[in-house]
Amino acid sequence: MPPKTHRNNMARTSLLVFCCAVFWLSRLDNGVQALKCKCDNCKETNYTCQTDGYCFTSTYLSKSGGVEHNYRCLDKRQFFPPEEPRWCHSRPTTEYVQRCLDRSLQVPHNNPLLCHRQNPLNSEFVMECCKNEDYCNVHLSPRLMQKPQAPKFSNFTTAEIVLMSVIPTMLLCFIGVGVYYFYKTKHKRGGLHHHLRHGEDSIEAPDHPILKGVSLQHMIEMTTSGSGSGLPLLVQRSIARQIQLVEIIGQGRFGEVWRGRWRGENVAVKIFSSREERSWFREAEIYQTVMLRHDNILGFIAADNKDNGTWTQLWLITDYHEYGSLFDFLGRNTLDTTGMIRMALSIATGLAHLHMDIMGTQGKPAIAHRDLKSKNILVKSNFTCAIGDLGLAVRHDATTDTVDIPLNNRVGTKRYMAPEVLDETMNVNHFDSFKRADVYALGLIFWEIARRCNVGGIYDEYQLPFYDAVPSDPTIEEMRRVVCVDKQRPNIPNRWQSCEALRVMLKLMKECWYHNATARLTALRIKKTLSNFRTSEELKM
Repeated sequence: MPPKTHRNNMARTSLLVFCCAVFWLSRLDNGVQALKCKCDNCKETNYTCQTDGYCFTSTYLSKSGGVEHNYRCLDKRQFFPPEEPRWCHSRPTTEYVQRCLDRSLQVPHNNPLLCHRQNPLNSEFVMECCKNEDYCNVHLSPRLMQKPQAPKFSNFTTAEIVLMSVIPTMLLCFIGVGVYYFYKTKHKRGGLHHHLRHGEDSIEAPDHPILKGVSLQHMIEMTTSGSGSGLPLLVQRSIARQIQLVEIIGQGRFGEVWRGRWRGENVAVKIFSSREERSWFREAEIYQTVMLRHDNILGFIAADNKDNGTWTQLWLITDYHEYGSLFDFLGRNTLDTTGMIRMALSIATGLAHLHMDIMGTQGKPAIAHRDLKSKNILVKSNFTCAIGDLGLAVRHDATTDTVDIPLNNRVGTKRYMAPEVLDETMNVNHFDSFKRADVYALGLIFWEIARRCNVGGIYDEYQLPFYDAVPSDPTIEEMRRVVCVDKQRPNIPNRWQSCEALRVMLKLMKECWYHNATARLTALRIKKTLSNFRTSEELKM
């Protein structure tokens, strides 16, 4: 073969190999990069498009308000910006790009994606891209955020809108006026009267005929002789409505105690908070027990509920004693032996009267105090005492041999609780159990009085029982440990052995606070012992 012909054949062969290589490389490139996507406007290619970029699905609101979807391809040449297509960047961004929007970038041509804010919370347009597999956009369904529906007033006339605004306002006004007149009427019918606190005479409550020109003491004697059950309710209300509150003299868990004035006479007004209504009712009920009135029981005058329009005050009105409670008196004063015996005898006499069951048509049931302590005993002007605060008292029904007692039997002041109350071994169905618990507390009160007895210029400072064994506000567990487990009782000063009156008091104390409740003295026995000692001392003089 001639050399020229051979060179031509070699050239043709090389060109053919080059063309084949280019063709197969092109096919290989297309095979790797081509991604098939669903295309809703590619009818001629069986609703399929191929791309070297992404498949996408867009959801948007049409002009008619309906939700529509688009399925398309997004070629790399249409990426904007080229490094990361904005269409597929669903998170809001603060970056801004300023460029021209060529026709080739308007995808789709009739509603370009670049002209919409891409935000997953968009309520008008949203899209999602994918490239993980062919036709992956079939499974995409981006959802529009629901717009809150604003109230539509377009269907109402101006007059209707005004009426809808005015009628509720007028209705509220009518309700307010109705409530006002309701309370005003109630105020008139119920005799609502604001109590006066600073010396102004109250003229709101008309006098009951029995009140004209009489003192409290005379009126009580006149209306309670033969019954001892307290004043008639109408008289009680008339008195309560005419009382002026002067100054507060005490506070407790129940409320406040005020010094009040009624026609120039001092009275004590115990004001219970509304949540203590049961205590108020119980104490008023006990005080009005037939034949209860006694010189050594705090004198009851009246009970009333006073409604000031906002809340109800529960008043309990009793005799006023300027020396205050025995607790306060002992903290400020000392006693001689005569004064000590006088006080102790008066308390024992009052307790014996409470415990006594008087038979007959005008009889009195036996009553146990259940919260006897120095703070609940008042010191009278003659330095005798009167037992008060009967809100926790229980009564004995002799005909049925039952005890009228609230559901909770653990009441009173923990420091003065008897051992059987602390360890819950007391028989609450047996009335004598409550009387014995009162006697235990009486022994502790005698100890408080005896400490303040001044003999030869020597006396002890005032202290509460068990002051050296428990904290100021002991728990049930602390008192149980001291009284029941350790069986401690208040310490006895040695000096008491050198005085006959103190020896008598000491003997009574020990017989009051026996651990075995049945071994304790009765209140009547204590009264007789002290009375006999006083008589013997008077004879010596």
